[in-house]
Amino acid sequence: MNLIEIKNLEGKVLFSYECEDNTIKKTVEEAVSKEVSLSKAYLWGADLYEAYLYGADLEGAILSLSNLFRANLFGANLRGATLSETILFSANLSRANLSKANLFRADLFSANLEGADLLSANLEGANLEGTNLSLSKR
Repeated sequence: MNLIEIKNLEGKVLFSYECEDNTIKKTVEEAVSKEVSLSKAYLWGADLYEAYLYGADLEGAILSLSNLFRANLFGANLRGATLSETILFSANLSRANLSKANLFRADLFSANLEGADLLSANLEGANLEGTNLSLSKR
């Protein structure tokens, strides 16, 4: 059994999960499935490849340099989250709240941002090639 804890910047444990062959992806998905708030979670460099994070509360979370390739973040709250240099290639961010999020140099190639809230988001240097931005708040 492998225990993984998700902490915030102050070191407070937000969620812990133990299972055989545990990964940060499994732990985050379990937290989201239990509707645990991961607000201000420190997930720098996390491998969340194809993670199912539908409706996740990641407000103010640190996800810089993380791998969210093909992740499902439909309706997720990422308000004020730090996603600089994060891989969001083909991610589903439909109806996600990305207001005030830092997406500096994020790879959003072919991501779906339909209906996403991007008000005051930092998209400087972000790769938006092939990105669906229809009806997004900008």
